[in-house]
Amino acid sequence: MSDLTPTHDFPGIRIALHSPEDEPFADYACGGCGATNQATGTEEVKALVQRWEENHGSAHGKNGR
Repeated sequence: MSDLTPTHDFPGIRIALHSPEDEPFADYACGGCGATNQATGTEEVKALVQRWEENHGSAHGKNGR
């Protein structure tokens, strides 16, 4: 499998859970503004996804940012 880590050349969000015993992990790289972030743990990942949706990804197309 290839590396799916988000980068400025390959922007997006990645959410992973390697096994039920592990904590979830997420990271993103925004192609619109260059922001990056990462989180580990259920609540932290939920918050990161919410920030991605509100401020990055498709939000750049909606708000012109």
